[in-house]
Amino acid sequence: MDFRKRFVVPPGGKLKLADIDSAYKGEHESHQTAAPEIVRNTEALAHLQYKLYAEGRRSLLVVLQGLDASGKDGVIRHIFNSVNPQGVNVTCFKQPSYEELGHDFLWRAHCHVPINGDIMIFNRSHYEGVLVVRVHNIVPKAIWSTRYDRICEFEKLLTQAGTRVLKFYLHISPEEQLTRFKERLENPHRNWKISNSDYTEREYWSAYTAAFEDAIRETTTTDAPWYVIPSNHKWFRDLAISSILIDTLDEMKLQIPKPSADLKAIRLRYHSAKIEQDKHQRLDEHPGERTKQGPTRTP
Repeated sequence: MDFRKRFVVPPGGKLKLADIDSAYKGEHESHQTAAPEIVRNTEALAHLQYKLYAEGRRSLLVVLQGLDASGKDGVIRHIFNSVNPQGVNVTCFKQPSYEELGHDFLWRAHCHVPINGDIMIFNRSHYEGVLVVRVHNIVPKAIWSTRYDRICEFEKLLTQAGTRVLKFYLHISPEEQLTRFKERLENPHRNWKISNSDYTEREYWSAYTAAFEDAIRETTTTDAPWYVIPSNHKWFRDLAISSILIDTLDEMKLQIPKPSADLKAIRLRYHSAKIEQDKHQRLDEHPGERTKQGPTRTP
């Protein structure tokens, strides 16, 4: 299945999240049957990330958005567990700091865009500037409604600079969210994730849904598309996102750069060093040969 075609929100398209089945799981019936494909995807992603890092000319920005407990942390933990951590970074966008509030709403995002060769993951993102501020009336509509255009311009700038932008909305149902809240309560190792906002924000489910629908519709573009990923089944979420990442990186036709060093000269130096090393190793293993050769003279 081409998950990019299946889940992309095309520019100018309509979007009603209620019409999308958050429990969709494609051709697999269970995690057990999907697991081999997920493993292959994570291995392929590691290989492609190596090529991206080696090439060092382009980068990838992955934006993860969704309501509480939709699985943003899980995506990072499960999909990127095989890549080289030197080439992947994560930034979490929580409540803005005093310094961040003193700048325009995109300033804190621009500070964390990926450098060439890297993958950057935004756990929440610059889209908070058209989501939480709208739902809680932190800024008036006259301000947040103009930010869609600023976001599109920002992402176009990144694209022109060589950064591919992929945006994922993790779509879960209210029932699934409550099930995950229950898991946090019952599992002592997950108690730390519980917060009062889990339940206070849940009361704004409809308002957040409307905000997400508008944000996605207004900012999905050919170069920086939004994908709505059914995420009630965590394993399917991982399968779909990892597949989209691989297809996108494949499409970029990443190339390992040619060596800048003179390989012929380097090989001669290597063989010379290897001969000398083998000689010393042989003498260490057979000290009698060192005696036969006589004392080593120093110049």
